[in-house]
Amino acid sequence: MFKFNTMAVRTIAVALLFTPYTIATAGENHDHHNEQPQITDSDNHAQNTLVSLTQRQIKTANIQVSELQPRFLMQHHYAPGVLKENGYTSYIVSPRTDSVIMTRHVALGQKVNQGDKLITLYSESMADAQADYMVSQSEWLRIQNMQKQTLSESERVVAKTRYLASVGRLNALGLSHEAISALTTQSDIKLGQYTLYAQVSGVVLQDDFTQGQRVNTGQTLLRLADEQNLWVEARLSANDNESIDIKSTAKVQFKEDTYHAKVIQESHTIDPITRTRTVRLVVNNADDRLHAGMFVNVYFNLPSKQPLLAVPETALMQNADEEWQVFVLNDHNQFLPQRVTRGRPFGDLVEISGLPAGTQVVTQGAFFISSEFAKSNFDIHNH
Repeated sequence: MFKFNTMAVRTIAVALLFTPYTIATAGENHDHHNEQPQITDSDNHAQNTLVSLTQRQIKTANIQVSELQPRFLMQHHYAPGVLKENGYTSYIVSPRTDSVIMTRHVALGQKVNQGDKLITLYSESMADAQADYMVSQSEWLRIQNMQKQTLSESERVVAKTRYLASVGRLNALGLSHEAISALTTQSDIKLGQYTLYAQVSGVVLQDDFTQGQRVNTGQTLLRLADEQNLWVEARLSANDNESIDIKSTAKVQFKEDTYHAKVIQESHTIDPITRTRTVRLVVNNADDRLHAGMFVNVYFNLPSKQPLLAVPETALMQNADEEWQVFVLNDHNQFLPQRVTRGRPFGDLVEISGLPAGTQVVTQGAFFISSEFAKSNFDIHNH
């Protein structure tokens, strides 16, 4: 019995002696087993920050790379605008003496050429001036045909002066040289009647009279405007500090059409009612699709004050943390994402910072590379 117990104790002691070693060994083996995948995942993640593409993939996806260089950028600054007739080429038609309108020859919106008849009027003052001209012109012709010894020099001067004064009076009343000459060459002249002719080619923009109406001296009857070049009055906020001068250019947009314009005048006063300042531009209207009174959108082209780094909008992608990034091409023809700070928009370009000048950046096809990058990450972590 004693021997049996002694053998049992020895057996148990041996078992207890080797058990910790076995447990420790198992634990160590378990730790080494866990460390190996962790090292592999880290290495794979580092490798997965790069995307390698074949030349065929690059050509198919139309991937384009450009060198990042600082440059002056154009920013588009918006302002609402309205089209107006060009005040430098428009013309107001008005009588130069109190008259009665006899006949109209044009209508509102009609295009006229220089020299076309516009309005025929009657005026008592015009009748007196025409009669005085006819008498003085006849007298001057008679004296010119007489011998110098017949009349004194003073009589000749009086006759000539009276004639010239009558011509000047008719010119002041609005008669052309042709209309004045017709007074003595045509037999059917009606004294007092005269016609106003178009001094410029253009469109009748204002028509404010009726036949038989009595009008006063200087009263506006018609307004003609050459719409070949129109004014655009852009309204900017009084708090707008953008510097716009006569060297600035702009784009004028009306519906689907875009026109180039240039600044010709900038107001330095604020409208007390609208609290805006006016910038005047001139736009070429060769296709005659723009007309005075239309509302348009004006986009001023304002250059940046210093050279900036910028990429196309499509070159910018967001990572999983919603940070902006671009793809950079390294020396081994591999693409890797680089975080950047997004800045101000300049048309189709966006200002960025965080990369040095000279970096090779993907400017087209970034979405394809981003898709390949995401797919590569998915494959690594879901093997």
